[in-house]
Amino acid sequence: MTFPSTANQTEAGVPALKMADGPTREWSDEQLKSDSVAKKDLIKFLQDHAAHSFLSEHKLLGNIKNVTKTANKEQLVVAYNQLFESKRFKGTEPEEELTEKVKAVKIEDKPKEVKAEPVDEGPPKYSKTTLKKGDKTNIPKKGDTVSCWYTGSLEDGTVFDTNVPSAAKKKKQAKPLSFKVGVGKVIRGWDEALLTMSKGETARLEIEPEWAYGKKGLPDSKIPPNAKLIFEVELVSID
Repeated sequence: MTFPSTANQTEAGVPALKMADGPTREWSDEQLKSDSVAKKDLIKFLQDHAAHSFLSEHKLLGNIKNVTKTANKEQLVVAYNQLFESKRFKGTEPEEELTEKVKAVKIEDKPKEVKAEPVDEGPPKYSKTTLKKGDKTNIPKKGDTVSCWYTGSLEDGTVFDTNVPSAAKKKKQAKPLSFKVGVGKVIRGWDEALLTMSKGETARLEIEPEWAYGKKGLPDSKIPPNAKLIFEVELVSID
């Protein structure tokens, strides 16, 4: 009784090695030593016929032009001869096929980038009443330096902070508060409101605690927790 050949069969599911017949030699030793065989021709032959691990060991992977710059002729001739001695031709190593499958799985399994959608915060946590109109043309943008006179008070009328001098003469000598607007240098209610004002405008701002000092308040300035704040703000200049 005869049995089928087991030359390419496997044990325990290990892939069978293909018969390493391989390509035939294209060049003789004399031709390899001469200038008739260029480095790029040798590299192309090796990349076309050698196993991936063989190419990796001999540093022959990558763009042919780049490999040509780094490899010398003698190394390529040695690699060429070793390829035929070891018969490590393309397709003779089972891990190559597995590696390609793993690559494919990794590419397919790569999660798609999800663009973050802006969170809807609802309506603004402040209201603005214009007391004096500005020029309506010079409106600050994020990052601009603005200068302001202001008075801040609680809902019961208690003034907790101001930079407005009591006398007109003193106001000429004093300097308004200057800061970069829209970048978090001040409470959010100010940042948002000032970006809607124009140069010369004076406005009354009523700012909810979420856009002011929140649950903690500001004890040092006598601002209690969850306090709604009232500001009268004059936008003096924009730089």
